[in-house]
Amino acid sequence: MTNTAFFKPALVATQSLADLFKDLHASVSVLGDANQTLVSHVAPLDVAAAGAFSFLSNAHLRDQLLSSQASVIVLSEADLVWLKEQGKTHESSVYVVAEQPYGVYAHVAQRLYLQRHIEAGVHQTAVIDKTAVLAASSQIDARVVVGARAQIGERVRLMAGVVIGDEAVIGDDSTVYPNVTIYHGCQIGARAIIHAGAVIGADGFGFAPTKSGWQKIPQVGRVAVGDDVEIGANTCIDRGALSDTVIHDGVKLDNQIQIAHNCVIGEHTAVASCVGIAGSAVIGARCMIGGAAMIGGHLTIADGTVVSAATAVPSSLTVAGQYSGVFPPMLHRDWERNASLIRHLSDLRKRIRTLEKTSGQ
Repeated sequence: MTNTAFFKPALVATQSLADLFKDLHASVSVLGDANQTLVSHVAPLDVAAAGAFSFLSNAHLRDQLLSSQASVIVLSEADLVWLKEQGKTHESSVYVVAEQPYGVYAHVAQRLYLQRHIEAGVHQTAVIDKTAVLAASSQIDARVVVGARAQIGERVRLMAGVVIGDEAVIGDDSTVYPNVTIYHGCQIGARAIIHAGAVIGADGFGFAPTKSGWQKIPQVGRVAVGDDVEIGANTCIDRGALSDTVIHDGVKLDNQIQIAHNCVIGEHTAVASCVGIAGSAVIGARCMIGGAAMIGGHLTIADGTVVSAATAVPSSLTVAGQYSGVFPPMLHRDWERNASLIRHLSDLRKRIRTLEKTSGQ
């Protein structure tokens, strides 16, 4: 339940529900006048007041519907039926029935809060190489550095302290938050959101062991990021050693993630914070990787796989499913022996049960 003493609505310019539902890729049923219903903010059900847009996606929280004063409430058909059975619908609220209320909320919240406002121009303290190509519609803020032959697309905003390396490319409508560094040659697709402190294209961890010590291996690949990708604060994506590190369209990366050289992450995969992905791992499309999971190198994870938080993945996952596992640290040779036994526990259990049944006869 929301602590009302600390809730302060984030008010924006009022819009009608009809305008907010424009371009909504979902079927909804509006019980009320969408043109006359005005929305100025989003809020949790239990503290929502007039002007608020709210939603219910968890039936365990149905009781909050009974007292909510939100102007708009998105809910499932089953939840609306339950509310009507309680006789607690409110005349001041417009109810919107949707199959996925959370998705409808996400669409409306984007229209309320994520409309970009670009003030085209280059701040006087920015340092732009004379060979760089900047779209006239881009906004370059204070102390930004743009290297030689870099290309900055239409309506791109580079916030204070961003560094764009030589020959890097930033796609149209992208937003790069303060103090992001994008190394030379890297390519960012359209509509990217890159949060503060992210580093894209630093050298991968490549060293050859020799008798005289570690010899650095030049990292000559790039990082190639697709369209509609979001990269969290302080996340690092290393450039490839020979070929590229590739982040496909629609990938969502949380804060403080490490992605090593030559990794490939498939489209629409989501990775939570503090995940480490070792070099040359290939993660499929539409995967979900939980926080602090550790992904080994040179392995493959199948499309649609879910890896639970803090799970270690030392080898390929070729069959989609949800994988979980926490194992206490021990000497590696002991771990190998124990892990081998654990893999056969199910068979061992069956054999014991068979022996028990046999001896019982």
